[in-house]
Amino acid sequence: MAQFQLNILGCGSAIPTARHNPSSQIIDIRDNLFMIDCGEGSQLTMRKMRLKYARLNNIFISHLHGDHCLGLTGLLSSMALQEKSGTLTIHIFEEGADLFDQQLKFFCRDTPYEIKFNIIKPERATIFESNAITVETIPLFHRVPCVGFLFKEKPKLRHLKGDMVKFYEIPVKDIHGIKEGNDFITPQGVLVPNSHLTSDPSPSMSYAYCSDTAFNPQVAESVKGVNTIYHEATYTNEFISIAGKRGHSTSAQAAQIAKMAGAERLILGHFSKRYRDESGLLNEAKTIFDNTILANDGMRIDLL
Repeated sequence: MAQFQLNILGCGSAIPTARHNPSSQIIDIRDNLFMIDCGEGSQLTMRKMRLKYARLNNIFISHLHGDHCLGLTGLLSSMALQEKSGTLTIHIFEEGADLFDQQLKFFCRDTPYEIKFNIIKPERATIFESNAITVETIPLFHRVPCVGFLFKEKPKLRHLKGDMVKFYEIPVKDIHGIKEGNDFITPQGVLVPNSHLTSDPSPSMSYAYCSDTAFNPQVAESVKGVNTIYHEATYTNEFISIAGKRGHSTSAQAAQIAKMAGAERLILGHFSKRYRDESGLLNEAKTIFDNTILANDGMRIDLL
């Protein structure tokens, strides 16, 4: 079972190519699937990667350009045919909820699962929370209202020192509190500090999805300290003026954002169809931020 794994379904830009589908990703958190964007072909790659429809309960749509959402109706229809159950929540702008609600009423009248729309806005806000993670929207700078998504794992419990638990004969009822940081008082009234009973918890993971956006330092500020950042890199710096006009970034600008944010790793994606080889994008970014990799359709990346 994956602990925290990123699955790239598509990392191209507006026009699909023989090498890249449009934007779509799935984050697998302990076998719970979270989809980010759903361009054409997403469900096919999902099948090839053996990602189960039944495990997908949340879809996050960053904005309403076709290369980020035109695969949604087909995916939801296929999920209905596969007899998915339970509830699926689509986190989307209000205009998109209205649009897809009409499509679903026509193409997917009798889904065996419930579809809910959670309306998002182009602002910083927590839009999802479970016992393990939170998901926040991050305002981006595109030609239409657009957000990124920041996935943050909640602080983990401390690790028990088994020999100390046995030595002090700590009752089962006290174990969870000690993992949370409580001290222990023996039946004789002796206080045992938590530091004697536990060690530091494992680090929590954070992941930021930033596509599509023009270069803006506010993006870096919004994801300060993130472990891994996926940032669009539609062009090389040769086309920096075009990138700005179209609300996109170059690979060098993506690297600058990662560096300013203090990220540990950068993943480049949303490549223009003009590139048959993205090595130039990678090389440009690595001159600024060395720990950079290229996304690719079908790629799996462990985030934890």
